[in-house]
Amino acid sequence: MDLAKQIVIDTTAMEWQPSPALGVLRKPLAREERESGHATSIVEYAAGARFKRHEHPKGEEILVLSGVFSDESGDYGPGHYFRNPAGSGHAPFSEGGCTLLVKLCQFQNGDTERVSIGTQQSQWLPGQGGMQVMPLHSFGTEHTALVKWPAGERFKPHYHVGGEEIYVISGVFQDEFGSYAAGTWLRSPHMSQHFPFVEEETIIWVKTGHLALAD
Repeated sequence: MDLAKQIVIDTTAMEWQPSPALGVLRKPLAREERESGHATSIVEYAAGARFKRHEHPKGEEILVLSGVFSDESGDYGPGHYFRNPAGSGHAPFSEGGCTLLVKLCQFQNGDTERVSIGTQQSQWLPGQGGMQVMPLHSFGTEHTALVKWPAGERFKPHYHVGGEEIYVISGVFQDEFGSYAAGTWLRSPHMSQHFPFVEEETIIWVKTGHLALAD
């Protein structure tokens, strides 16, 4: 929870931990309290697992990494992106099992937009250089998107105003500090900097401008 520190976690090397729901496991990445407050986790539903209905006091953000995630509103496959604002609630489940990236209690004040995007059915837009971008959400200083890097792409060195958070979906993301394979979660603090590049096609989920600004 120290937002001033650079964090790099290979989630594929972590052990699963139990949750309050039978058949639902998780890998905690950042956690304010054990079962409340700010939390970022990888969550796995076994086939047939269900979570009791619950509310989202400060919002819930989900990216479906694999399988099919379901609730009262429908079934959502790999790549589906959700934002469930404060005051919303649901009773999620998965008939065949699924894996999710989940962020809780991290919405900015006033961000009340409900978002549901099937990224596998959405169009990529031209980005810088040869990159392609799929915007997912923007509010205030916060911006969330998928970014597809073609093989051999290099991005200019840059600072992260308001911080940057990345989850590597496929391929290998790299910078001058290391290489980060699929399943790696990175969180870089306000005004950190790096020179990112890839050698093979790589897709990342990225959020910028949302971390507490350092003095």
